[in-house]
Amino acid sequence: MTSIFHLAQRAAWEAAQRLGDYRPPSLESEGFIHCSPADRVDEVAQAFFGGQDDLVLLEIDPDLLTSGMAYEKAADRGGLFPHIYGPLNLGAVVATLDYPSGDREPPG
Repeated sequence: MTSIFHLAQRAAWEAAQRLGDYRPPSLESEGFIHCSPADRVDEVAQAFFGGQDDLVLLEIDPDLLTSGMAYEKAADRGGLFPHIYGPLNLGAVVATLDYPSGDREPPG
């Protein structure tokens, strides 16, 4: 297993646990859930979550996903990123870690 990772707002993750699966806004607006390989998490956090607190990092085992997943080139970044094409089933999340805000700057 090579884990993939997703940054989520803590409140959204807590709601997902009550609802039974995780469906961030990108699933409806873009058709997939953005994820990252381990070595790109900090880069993604800096680019998209600057100034945000109360984030959790979801460690996901792709072998446990009930939705499809594909590695695809990101339009604005080099390299391939994993995208989950459907809701994230809770059973695929093997660890949930607090993600410190650190000194990330707000995007823009």
